[in-house]
Amino acid sequence: MSTTKLETSDKVQNLDPVTFEVLKNGFVNLVDQMAEQMLRTCYSFVIYNRDFSCALCDAQGNTVMQGTQDISVHVGTLHLTAKAVLEDFADDIHPGDVFLVNDPYRGGTHFSDVRVILPVFHDDKLIALMQTNGHWADVGGSNPGSFDITAKEHYGEGLRIPPVRIYSKGQYLTDVVKIIVMNMRIPEERIGDLRSQVEAAKVGEKQLKEMIEKYGIHTVLTAFEEVQNYVERLMRAKIKALPKGQWETVDYIDMDPQLGDGLIPIRVKMTITDDEIAYDLSDSHPYISCFLNAGFGSALSGTYAGTKTFFPDIPLNSGFYRVVKIYLPENSVVNAPSPVAVSGYCSGAFEKIMNACFELWSNIMPERAIACSFNLEYLLIGGYDQRRDSSEYFMWYDWMAGGHGGRIDRDGANTTSPVFGVGLSVQPCEGQERLSPVVTTKHEIIIDSAGPGKYRGGCGVEKGGILTDVNQTVMSYCCDRSRSITWGIMGGLPSIAQGAILNPNKESEEFLGTIFSNIELKKGDTFTRPSAGGGGLGDPLARDVKAVLEDVIDEYVSIERAKLDYGVIIHEIDRDLDAFEIDMAATLKERDYIRKSRHRWLGTDPIEVEQMYNKGEINQMDVVRKYGVIMDYQTNKALPISTEQYREAMKKRSLAYW
Repeated sequence: MSTTKLETSDKVQNLDPVTFEVLKNGFVNLVDQMAEQMLRTCYSFVIYNRDFSCALCDAQGNTVMQGTQDISVHVGTLHLTAKAVLEDFADDIHPGDVFLVNDPYRGGTHFSDVRVILPVFHDDKLIALMQTNGHWADVGGSNPGSFDITAKEHYGEGLRIPPVRIYSKGQYLTDVVKIIVMNMRIPEERIGDLRSQVEAAKVGEKQLKEMIEKYGIHTVLTAFEEVQNYVERLMRAKIKALPKGQWETVDYIDMDPQLGDGLIPIRVKMTITDDEIAYDLSDSHPYISCFLNAGFGSALSGTYAGTKTFFPDIPLNSGFYRVVKIYLPENSVVNAPSPVAVSGYCSGAFEKIMNACFELWSNIMPERAIACSFNLEYLLIGGYDQRRDSSEYFMWYDWMAGGHGGRIDRDGANTTSPVFGVGLSVQPCEGQERLSPVVTTKHEIIIDSAGPGKYRGGCGVEKGGILTDVNQTVMSYCCDRSRSITWGIMGGLPSIAQGAILNPNKESEEFLGTIFSNIELKKGDTFTRPSAGGGGLGDPLARDVKAVLEDVIDEYVSIERAKLDYGVIIHEIDRDLDAFEIDMAATLKERDYIRKSRHRWLGTDPIEVEQMYNKGEINQMDVVRKYGVIMDYQTNKALPISTEQYREAMKKRSLAYW
């Protein structure tokens, strides 16, 4: 089994407060300047939409500072890949060297996250490491976009790059870079992103040397140490003020394709002692037969990110990591070893760990409570673009916004970036259409997608598209929560199932689910997929009837589901004038009926629910929100094992508060 090991420092602050604050914020600005360089010089649309992060690390590889818009999953692993370079090259690191690494078994995330690490020297002594991490749209493998759900081992997922030198004493190693990028699709774009990351790291190096020139090497290196010690002291002080004890919960990945029915548990146990937090994930499921496993680094990062969310005022660096101890069982879905496939960790184990942490911390710090948020997803289409005379390879690589969970005193955020990385931008359709032969046909908020609650979740989005002039084109999808549906807490209800549909509203319509790869496409094929809303927080029957009415006016909630989910009876007078009327007598009667019946509904035989669904008597929202039944919507069959697991969790999160 594996644990994190980071040394603790008891040193007090040596710099005067003004110099300390100036340098601390100067380090943040340094990293942000690196990010600005990447944003303006990258080649791929994926990186341009902020799927990247940067960091300043000290000579030991510890994170000194992150930027203001870095993605949570990246930041929690950048110190690990810095240490991997130091471990492999030790004394063989020189001024002018630059290293490349994407190895998820050496502290990385997945192969698409490619890190450039530039060592910084002062008087021939290594003093820092600049690191830029960009998500490359393709790193090889069997599928365009490098996501293959059929891969049980990483050999089909893309090129695995251990720490490797790409500049030696200032000399660009053309042959090494060619070996790497020629094993990837659109190599010209890959080289462009690589050069962008190198130049961004050089911006960080230049900024640091200017700080040294102004403040002196001793002062800057002292600040490296002190900003980490500062975060550690601040975090320990916060923990000392919290209740002590142990809390635990579970979240799920939808399934192991080899096992079929049955959610895959990720169990998180958290203990708060005097001034430390300890996480134990040892009861989590063994690794599964597809790419939704997490490697050690990404699971570690999910726990850091889930914790950090509840301490927004504390900077994130290695001082934070000293206070948070994490125990990850080997050969598990949260610590899969090489060569087990892990490229889909972001949609799989990572966000389940984050949301489990959210639930635990919602019990400890209820003033910041938040229900489960929608699941990150990637839809990838790759093939040959025939809009021009010369057929060029294209990559349409998309992710969606969705709903965050309901809060303790307000509704969840609508159509927001995933908790995986709230710094991500929603990709503009116009840019995608200019670059690829895929036209967006709809991009709109989904009515009724928000998990009902006293404070509802945020709404999700549906996005559809059509393929135009394509050839030899395939589609892949990396997602989850068609079965482990986004859940509510403290009495709240779930959102909706995620999953992609090919050729909707046509005779050939097919629900493809949340994970698939190499689906062949042709000109004229269409697709759509929803992102879930966030889970609700609090009993939906306690929601202010006027708030339900406002949701109906805003078309976040339909009149039908206002009745079914909230027990609020609303009559439409004139929608164009936003004229509606609440029937209070009928509302009181309906709420009383739901209150008396809902415990019984959750005990209904899943087969009976399946029959009602297939007869058209109920819809998908009724299936999960009213009956707590999990179905396979490719076969329209109830899943008894998954239902039992989901209902058990729903009883603790929802029923226990009614």
